[in-house]
Amino acid sequence: MDELRFRDNYELLKSQETERDLRFGLEWTAQDLYPCLNDDTAITPFDAHYVYHTSWAARVLRQTKPEVHYDISSSIYFATIVSAFIPIKFFDYRPAPLTINNLECGQANILSLPFENDSIKSLSCMHVIEHIGLGRYGDTVDYQGDLKAISELKRVLAPNGILLFVVPLGETPKIRYNAHRIYSFDQICNYFSDLSLVNFSLLLDNGRFLLNSDPQLLINQSYACGCFCFQKPY
Repeated sequence: MDELRFRDNYELLKSQETERDLRFGLEWTAQDLYPCLNDDTAITPFDAHYVYHTSWAARVLRQTKPEVHYDISSSIYFATIVSAFIPIKFFDYRPAPLTINNLECGQANILSLPFENDSIKSLSCMHVIEHIGLGRYGDTVDYQGDLKAISELKRVLAPNGILLFVVPLGETPKIRYNAHRIYSFDQICNYFSDLSLVNFSLLLDNGRFLLNSDPQLLINQSYACGCFCFQKPY
């Protein structure tokens, strides 16, 4: 919507206001105007990475049905919604001041998680690791920050425990400073070589989401979304 149409629509709406129907204040003032000029779209837009990976993770948890699930800094929408049917303990570098039944929020630094070794049976860290060490969220700049965080996730995961792990994937690994890293499939498998890959699902650049996907599809991809379900051996 351009500015001219925005003004015309205001005038039309104002003309429909009558003395008998003054249910709202409607004034052309800086205090009352709230222009939304980019929402007139043919389809509902959404962030495919965050819609698909969170729905994938929720479905995994619906199948595994853990007594309690721990999440490290993933989407707060994921944690709040899944807490409707599974108790969630959500931890973030910047704690979330939420008060919702079945959801416990706390502060944690992913480089030094406040949990015992081999203690968490159901764990997720999704669309997080790619940011660690880039300074974007006030964290310390550290080129190896992502690897240190991965070591912590593996340390606290219990034997036979499940880890839901999501990162951007592409054919060529790179850092898009200071937003995120993009990994290759082989990199992630190497970092978690001491765990078993139970399931790999993939969102392609074109927005197509594939369950139990073939990693070869990452050829020619630049910013896909890889959803890994790992399990720690006994």
